[in-house]
Amino acid sequence: MDKYNEIYGVDISKDVFDVMNSKGKYVKLSNDESGFKKLVKTIEKDSLIVMEATGYYHYCLAQYLYHKGYLVSVVNPLSVKRFIQMKLSKIKTDKSDAKAICEYACVNEVPLYTGKNKNQAECLQILRMLEVYTKQSTALKNKEHGEKTLGKPSKIVYHSLNRMLKSIKREVQVLEKRLLELVKEEQQDQLTLLKSIPGMGVKTAMMLIVMTDGFERFENSKQLCSYIGITPTIRQSGSSVRGRSRISKMGNRQLRSLLFLCSFSAYKYNKSCKDLFDRIVAKGKSKKLALIAVSNKLLKQAFAIVKSGLPYDENFVSKLS
Repeated sequence: MDKYNEIYGVDISKDVFDVMNSKGKYVKLSNDESGFKKLVKTIEKDSLIVMEATGYYHYCLAQYLYHKGYLVSVVNPLSVKRFIQMKLSKIKTDKSDAKAICEYACVNEVPLYTGKNKNQAECLQILRMLEVYTKQSTALKNKEHGEKTLGKPSKIVYHSLNRMLKSIKREVQVLEKRLLELVKEEQQDQLTLLKSIPGMGVKTAMMLIVMTDGFERFENSKQLCSYIGITPTIRQSGSSVRGRSRISKMGNRQLRSLLFLCSFSAYKYNKSCKDLFDRIVAKGKSKKLALIAVSNKLLKQAFAIVKSGLPYDENFVSKLS
């Protein structure tokens, strides 16, 4: 709090956003440019404006404030939710959420938001659209499988499902081609470095670059692995609770899936990953667990290579990762 003149918490939705500062001053504004302009008139200089990552609704306000020279932070909504639960709050309104976000920022160190340029913004839009198509494709494939279990599926239904799947596949190819063009414009060097890692596919490399802002958002590989959601969580308490260790799954599911697919190739052709896989399996652990460990290893190799600026080298990477 001492670093800023004031801290503002913002709870944002599709049409409006609620703002409350540490002094209890509250205002509700429309989630459009007119509301943004009114907000700027009420904000003190050298203040921090904190909002939750909402997927879409926070983006325009965060970009507007950033380009106006204000300090902005976009925080994980789960962190704020846990903070509210810890306080045992029984009130749930937009106003109370804005207050909670402000209080969270007052007692926690929050990351500063870095604005997106035109290419970065388009990359994020493409990734979100690819995620939509991936979900639609999975649903259609499940539907197709379900229809086949009925015996002889209706021809018109079967052909309709196939047409939709082919259409989605074409759209995905168009989007991935455009994404590759954008990444090459901004981060050709990083893309080349990541592709030098045995087992690292082009799609995974592209997503890593876009989702991490060219790895600028992380100081070490542990932070990166936590962000992707591929770190183990341990559930143990006293003598009675002995839960199985699992990965956290709190990051981007699509990127985790791509990394897991890469692990099948990495454990065969990437020496460090192969050694890790063999070591875990030799201990009697499952191959799936070993592949998850390989995915984690790939991430650490990617971080080490990008930060060093040097292409993959078995001996060099094994020391850093």
